[in-house]
Amino acid sequence: MSKTQIKEKEENETPMVKVYIMGSSHEVPASLTIMKAIEYAGFKIKRGAGCRAGFCGACATVYRKAGDYRIYAALACQTQVEDGMVLTQLPFVPAPKAKYDINKLSPTGNTILQFYPEVARCLSCNACSKVCPQDIHVMDYVQYSLQGQIKKAAEESFDCVQCGLCTIRCPAEIPQYHVATLVRRLHGKYEMKSPDTLEARVEEIEAGFYEEGFNELMKLSKDELRHKYFHERDFIDQKKA
Repeated sequence: MSKTQIKEKEENETPMVKVYIMGSSHEVPASLTIMKAIEYAGFKIKRGAGCRAGFCGACATVYRKAGDYRIYAALACQTQVEDGMVLTQLPFVPAPKAKYDINKLSPTGNTILQFYPEVARCLSCNACSKVCPQDIHVMDYVQYSLQGQIKKAAEESFDCVQCGLCTIRCPAEIPQYHVATLVRRLHGKYEMKSPDTLEARVEEIEAGFYEEGFNELMKLSKDELRHKYFHERDFIDQKKA
């Protein structure tokens, strides 16, 4: 069956909706995500696509709905198309990112203000939280950052995927997702204690403890690697673990 026949079969069996991409209308299956609908319509996405599973934040998208004046934002790989959608892909959000040496900083509110003074302009409007596809309380971690509560800010922003949608909706022009990166780095560097097991493993790696095993694996063929992976590994019984 040719690609044309497959497409015709899908169109006959699946409800279709009309969406507008780059100013032109296209009929696409109603079951598709925005990203798949754009590709179904014949566009080749070279930018604004990454993991396609909602983890990387690369596919930030803004769109309108039929009969609705508001602008919506979402991740294209996670949002289903609707009839009458007008779609726009964002290649990236060009918010300025501060440069710093994490080893020379301290985990305080003054550090945040030094590199991102915009956080002091936060209006507490909560527009950033409302647009977040991860349902993060963005406004809260911005306020924690401003107050110097670095641990709370790091924990609240942990699920950030760097899509930048919070920034495009912020009237104070705060690059929230860059602030989130800084607070997590500060927390990890100065407030979290490295587990003893991690330090021991690093020492083993640096001492070449695993080099022999790595060299053996590198010499195996693809079939031998597949057999070792599926049949010779020690699988952990999750029920007993």
